[in-house]
Amino acid sequence: MIIKSLKLKNYRNYELLDLNFDPKTNILYGDNAQGKTNILEALYLSGTTKSHRGTKDRDIIRFGCDESHLETVVEKKGSCFQIDMHLKRNSPKGIAIDKIPIRKASELFGIVHFVFFSPEDLNIIKEGPAGRRRFIDLELSQLDRIYLNNLSNYNRVINQRNSLLKEIYDKDNLIDTLEIWDMQLVEYGTRVLERRKQFIEQVNEIISDIHYKLTGGKEKISLIYEDSTGNMSLENVLKKNRERDIRMKSTSAGPHRDDVCFVTDKGLDIRKFGSQGQQRTAALSLKLSEIELVKQVIHDTPILLLDDVLSELDKHRQNYLLDSIHDIQTIITCTGLDEFVNHRFSINKIFHIRNGQAVKAN
Repeated sequence: MIIKSLKLKNYRNYELLDLNFDPKTNILYGDNAQGKTNILEALYLSGTTKSHRGTKDRDIIRFGCDESHLETVVEKKGSCFQIDMHLKRNSPKGIAIDKIPIRKASELFGIVHFVFFSPEDLNIIKEGPAGRRRFIDLELSQLDRIYLNNLSNYNRVINQRNSLLKEIYDKDNLIDTLEIWDMQLVEYGTRVLERRKQFIEQVNEIISDIHYKLTGGKEKISLIYEDSTGNMSLENVLKKNRERDIRMKSTSAGPHRDDVCFVTDKGLDIRKFGSQGQQRTAALSLKLSEIELVKQVIHDTPILLLDDVLSELDKHRQNYLLDSIHDIQTIITCTGLDEFVNHRFSINKIFHIRNGQAVKAN
């Protein structure tokens, strides 16, 4: 699986952009705030319909314009697909595959698969549980159409239930309507929970060996899914916490409150007691495991988007990462080329990004 080309019109700081990528390693280099990450964001958006930053469509459109257009050409197992996406300031985005409009964004599922790796991912261990949940959700939403549907429904129901809880606080005659939302929350929440736990099991089959090699044989790690409902069913927890939820005006348990624990083979919780080096190494192991898991699930190679990550790693971790991605198409952003030259890393195509322009530099 490779990205052959990307065209942008009125996308963030790009009035017009037309890039053709190499099937192997592509470098986008330039000073900060020139638009390198915007290109990676556009690619990720074209495959998932969402910005990795969580940005709304209207904030991506170039200042002073009403609409933005992305055209991405993907080659997958000998076939090419053209994905067109129109972002509109005051209406939902429009998407077409091979110039045929699709009605649901989920119809884009399965055409292309990205693994996005940014400096923020290196902090996934030491920061709060929201980032760890987001990691699972972003990956599973690309791998599993059913999960994406269940998660979307779960989030919709959570929002409805929380709105109702706020109303009930002032109008207790509405309390009987809570049962309707609780039933749906249990249905979708249980499906989300089961699939997440399965995902963690799949990651655990891969991450231990990767982490062992990355640490020079010093340490192994495993992931433990921490269910906010404990040993109780979601249905029973909702009943038990009902008065508390009404008082707090929010839903206190469910997949939106869960977390993932990273534990060494010596029983150390890296989130709480690991050094910064341990936390960053565990994060790198997680991203490398993600790449390997995607290969196994889709029976193909994903496209790797590396957003200025190498500057955040020491030489040993840089070398391990670069050695691990030689067989997949990679698009890397950086401020300079020295780190690649010093590593004698094979570079197939270089673009200099400056002031919303991309100039081929080799």
